[in-house]
Amino acid sequence: MLRHEFQPGRLVAGAFLAAAGVAFVGDARGAWETPWFAIVPLVGGGLCLAAVTGMLARAIRRGRSSRRRPHTERDGATAP
Repeated sequence: MLRHEFQPGRLVAGAFLAAAGVAFVGDARGAWETPWFAIVPLVGGGLCLAAVTGMLARAIRRGRSSRRRPHTERDGATAP
C-alpha cells in the first residue's frame, strides 16, 4: 500500500459526517427522534471545522518546509 500524507481536515469532516449518519440511523431504527433540521448545524459546523483544521495543517506544513530550505532558495534570489 502506498503511503500518503495525513490530512486532518478530511478526518474531521469524515467524523462529523459519520456522526450525522449515526444520528439518522438511530432515528430510522426508532432508538431516538432526530429532527431533520438538527443535521444542518452538525454537517455545516463539521465542514467549517474541517476547513479550519485543513488550513491550519497546511500553514504548519508550509512553516516547517520553509525552515528546512536555506533562505536563498525560499525567495528565489541568489546570493551575491
